[in-house]
Amino acid sequence: MLDSLRHLLLIEALGSFTAAAKAAHLTQPALTASIQRLEEAVGARLLHRHARGATLTAAGEALLPHARAALAAVEAARRAVAEVEGLARGRVRIGGGSTACTYLLPPVLTAFHQAHPGVDLRLREMLTPDIAAAVEQGELDLGIATSPTPGEPWRRDPMALVASPALAASLPLPLAPGAPALTFSPGSSLRALLDRHLPELAVVVELSSIAAIKGHARAGMGVALLSRVAVETDLALGRLVEVADPRVPPPRQLVLVHPGEERLSPAARALRTALLGQPPASVQQRKPVE
Repeated sequence: MLDSLRHLLLIEALGSFTAAAKAAHLTQPALTASIQRLEEAVGARLLHRHARGATLTAAGEALLPHARAALAAVEAARRAVAEVEGLARGRVRIGGGSTACTYLLPPVLTAFHQAHPGVDLRLREMLTPDIAAAVEQGELDLGIATSPTPGEPWRRDPMALVASPALAASLPLPLAPGAPALTFSPGSSLRALLDRHLPELAVVVELSSIAAIKGHARAGMGVALLSRVAVETDLALGRLVEVADPRVPPPRQLVLVHPGEERLSPAARALRTALLGQPPASVQQRKPVE
């Protein structure tokens, strides 16, 4: 049954029996027989075959999320069995936003890897809404998201509005409507904060990484609202300065998202403990440019 569910997911993803049989290293008759056994078990036809390939029937569409959940549960069970003996083996899938993946998680994950080198860590950079959905669907074990996403409080993340020294010196405070801003595309939590607290700014460029935003800010293209931990080095070296606009949002609450401690594998439980026990990194407060 499990193999048949995997074969159904392959056909749905690849669009044809031919491609799915090749990916599964099966003959087409063997793949067809596997799907027929599944159809007999559930009592419904699951796929339409046509000249361009194969598509799911209404019954197939209904079965699809349950097939994914069943296979995810079996995979979780296998990982749990493999990890029982002192976390000698295992895998933890964790997701987070750009700030978490680039600045906040590396020290914790490095220490965890040194303590448990046999545990495979898979880190994915994602938007907050996608993180919560991925945990719910069993695609991630743990996620670092921004409140109000439900989760265990992890740490407070102070914000900083920064610009190049030359640009900061030329801007009136508070910033006037139309002042140039650099940010992420819509969907990012940092973009949402900028739009909510500083809606009068004019977004002159949308970028996909913190490094790119900081590079353009250092060049003087605009101001940028970022996590303070992401700009500490630039502030210390004078490559960026903080802009003292009173509308800069307060620290955002980051939360640890997971399906419940009892549903975590031993390795994921251990990493959850490490994350919650990690003291917040000290953030030196600097006087903004006025």
